Amino acid sequence: MTNREWSPTFTARVAEQMRRARKAAGLTVTEAAEACAALGLAVPKTTITNLETGRRSSIDLAEFLVLAEVYKVPPVSLLFPLGLESSVEVLPDREISTWEAVAWFTGETPLAKPAPEGSARDVLDTFRAHSDAVATALASTRLAKERRRKASTTLDSGRREALLKAAGAYEQLAFDDCRELREFRLTMQQRGLTPPSLPTELSFVDEHDPED
Repeated sequence: MTNREWSPTFTARVAEQMRRARKAAGLTVTEAAEACAALGLAVPKTTITNLETGRRSSIDLAEFLVLAEVYKVPPVSLLFPLGLESSVEVLPDREISTWEAVAWFTGETPLAKPAPEGSARDVLDTFRAHSDAVATALASTRLAKERRRKASTTLDSGRREALLKAAGAYEQLAFDDCRELREFRLTMQQRGLTPPSLPTELSFVDEHDPED
């Protein structure tokens, strides 16, 4: 398929996914247009209709993102119909499995070795690893607090002793996870990367060393 053929075909597939998403969201074209306006970008009813009916062969990126938000679907799912089609022509004359297309778009294509430091893929992988570290520290911190809370409310002395022991173990785990997160964030900063803001429960990680 030539580029001239591929572009409108690709747009048509995206438009079909948008039509499906709109209907799944229970929105009429009018309601979708109103929701776009409420988000700060006017997308006329005619634009939505023309896309869905194929009378428009291209879509503005801003319109695409706002409509994805209105329909409450990940934008990538509108680009590549995962679960509905086994393969897609991701570029002219380049057909691959739909999952491979999603992985290509999100930067999750498996690598034989780590990406070169500073490359776009390396930055993506670093921020994904940071997200995992945050989730781990958040989970262990919450578990530690919950075990300590249970120990403080039980009237059974034997159970209290067991809960306090368990709380201590969870608190050590939380301490280790938070220290690892702090070191990860410091390493990112040393590389010139700006880590995302932490959840309120973990704000102390940036305030001082967990050993303090």
